[in-house]
Amino acid sequence: MTSRTVAVVGGGIIGCLIAREVISRSPDTPVVVFDRDGIGSGASRRSAGLHFPRGATERVRRMTAYSHDYYLDLVAQHPALPIHSVDMTVVATQTAASLGEVYLDRAALTPTVAVPGGLVRVPREAGVWRGHGCHYADVSAVAQAIAHELRPRVTFREGLRVNAIEDAEGEVLLRLSSGETCTAARVVLAPGPWLADRAWRDLVAPLNAQVKKVVALHIEQQPGPDDGVIVFQDEDAFLLPLRHRGHWLFSYTHDEWDVDPDTVSGGLDDRVFAAALPLLHQYSPALAEHAVGGRMFCDAYSVDRQPQVRALDPAGRVIFAGAANGSGYRLAPAIAAEAVGLLHLDGQPSQPPKEMSPA
Repeated sequence: MTSRTVAVVGGGIIGCLIAREVISRSPDTPVVVFDRDGIGSGASRRSAGLHFPRGATERVRRMTAYSHDYYLDLVAQHPALPIHSVDMTVVATQTAASLGEVYLDRAALTPTVAVPGGLVRVPREAGVWRGHGCHYADVSAVAQAIAHELRPRVTFREGLRVNAIEDAEGEVLLRLSSGETCTAARVVLAPGPWLADRAWRDLVAPLNAQVKKVVALHIEQQPGPDDGVIVFQDEDAFLLPLRHRGHWLFSYTHDEWDVDPDTVSGGLDDRVFAAALPLLHQYSPALAEHAVGGRMFCDAYSVDRQPQVRALDPAGRVIFAGAANGSGYRLAPAIAAEAVGLLHLDGQPSQPPKEMSPA
């Protein structure tokens, strides 16, 4: 690797988009992406891949808008990508005004009387809104497609762990599981939930981020061609019709913290179903009867529930990009833009677009 090399550690959707952003801004910059497994094989492989136009803070809403437009452009360039548009129905006890503070204008929320399809019963105190601007993706496949696009200009080194990250007199030295050592001008860490990896745990410790289990149930019921995502705003849960797989997915908030991503891949247990099924029964007893499996992994969560994009060392040679609170796919383009904005490409400070500047 040359003294101008940018090394990206982590080959999930965020890492791949960081590499793409570097090449977009500085085509001659050498980029190497390392992943301990394969591209898109970690949290990206288990992601529900839902993008919807909302954000709890002003910064996250700006990031959502940026990512929304980015994905529209990406699909326009690559129509075969497994990114599927869906309409949205929001069930909430909040007022239209309060929902307007969370959802972007492009969601175009309009009140309606019921959830289409008759699958969900609405509590008497709740309202229903129809909206737009949603899609879902096979995130792992999207990451692999981006890597395929980049391979003529980016080096991907899969199946290699980065065992250490060290200062090397103006550069960053990476010690690899193969026994090699490599140097880079800048390193961007996009480790997903692997915050405690020995190579960087001391560097990321000041972020005070935590790793939480993320669970979704698979409902073995065929979605209809016009079914859209149903968002339960109060509970931060949703029903997503995975048409390309032929079943529904129910995502809900599962509060189990400080988990190890290397030990989370076991099967769903009775605690998972005990936590999820009462909520699903409340809204859709018919679908709850068909909840017979699911997916489980974890993600990194920040203290303020906003993605963390920042330098981890005084010289700004090691950048962290992640802790996206379960929204890694939805916010990945914006996270990548912010991260590359902290790099010095071709010797000049590179800034993200103004609307992406951290709040």
